[in-house]
Amino acid sequence: MQHESKAGLLRRRLSAPGVVRVAGAHDALSALVAEDVGFDAVWASSLAISASRGLPDMSLLTMTDYLQAAGYMNDACRVPVIADCDTGFGNAVNVAYMVRQYEAAGVAAVCIEDKVFPKRNSFVHTEQVLEDADVFARKIEVAKRTQRGDDFLVIARTEAAIAGLGVDEALRRAHRYVDAGADAILMHSKSRQPDEVLEFCDAWQCRAPVVVVPTTYFAWHVDDAAKAGVSMVIYANQALRASVSSMGHALRQTLANGSSVPVEDCIAPMADIFRLQRVDEWLALES
Repeated sequence: MQHESKAGLLRRRLSAPGVVRVAGAHDALSALVAEDVGFDAVWASSLAISASRGLPDMSLLTMTDYLQAAGYMNDACRVPVIADCDTGFGNAVNVAYMVRQYEAAGVAAVCIEDKVFPKRNSFVHTEQVLEDADVFARKIEVAKRTQRGDDFLVIARTEAAIAGLGVDEALRRAHRYVDAGADAILMHSKSRQPDEVLEFCDAWQCRAPVVVVPTTYFAWHVDDAAKAGVSMVIYANQALRASVSSMGHALRQTLANGSSVPVEDCIAPMADIFRLQRVDEWLALES
């Protein structure tokens, strides 16, 4: 029996009832933690990867930088990896090259957004400029034509609501992108409530799977998202933010106390690190 690819697994789960739950990661270890606690897939977040390099999410890193990070995650994890590829790293030709490289690395899906290069993170208070919808649709067409396997997924992310252009424009763009071959639509919103997403889903009528990133409307329960017709929920930056808070707390306590006694009971034991690293499997190779 042929082994199911990670892309095939993700495609099957995306078309099945229920919601695919995805956690953002910034490196292989955070991806392993996401897998360990039970998430269905890992999001190789451009924000998180940029932050791990001490840089803002402003298209400063290259495709090679992001590809290497996603590749490390994919090598370490058994669950599928979805790569956040910003605007596709250039024009349609660059998108074709991107798809070939990510698919060859074993990444299950890529997501590109309809903003102009250089993009700015969606939650930064600055002007958000969108790419022409037809130009972006061409990128989607080229991406789908370039992929070699049938299961690899291309997710089209519309930033229309982020740019303040409203749900109607998001719908117009989403239909154009699915016409171009997109496997799913990421409807992005920075509303404090899921109102824009709900309006989108109600009008969308499940034409293609809908993906959401509830960073600002974080109280929206996954079961309610499923009832609204959402197929995938990405918790894109919670692990990154938690790591910053936890590291800061542990190091402040250690510095202030002169030893790590105050934090030893609330940080991971070395045994957990070794388990995530699968040290026993590597040692067994020496036997």
